[in-house]
Amino acid sequence: MTPAALATFASGRYTKADLARGTRLFLGLNCFEPGQIQAVHTHADADKFYLVLSGKARIQVADQTVEAGPGDLIWCPAGVPHGIDEAMERTTILVGMSPPP
Repeated sequence: MTPAALATFASGRYTKADLARGTRLFLGLNCFEPGQIQAVHTHADADKFYLVLSGKARIQVADQTVEAGPGDLIWCPAGVPHGIDEAMERTTILVGMSPPP
């Protein structure tokens, strides 16, 4: 499987696709057009990471915002607010969570 090859995009809202879902781990693909966001949220009992496969986005974790591009890995510990402040260009992000949502 090549995750980036499974990317789909929509003009209204970012898209999500499940790549793998087990009892202990979830992997998904989030795809953003420029200007799209993912609202800040938390997962009380799950650690999460964002791995940027392509594009560029501003990602918030707690009170910090970082500009992330291809190859950047952003860690979001359980209970810490996080989200995509803005996709700055067409962006594909691999998302992993343990345990799954």
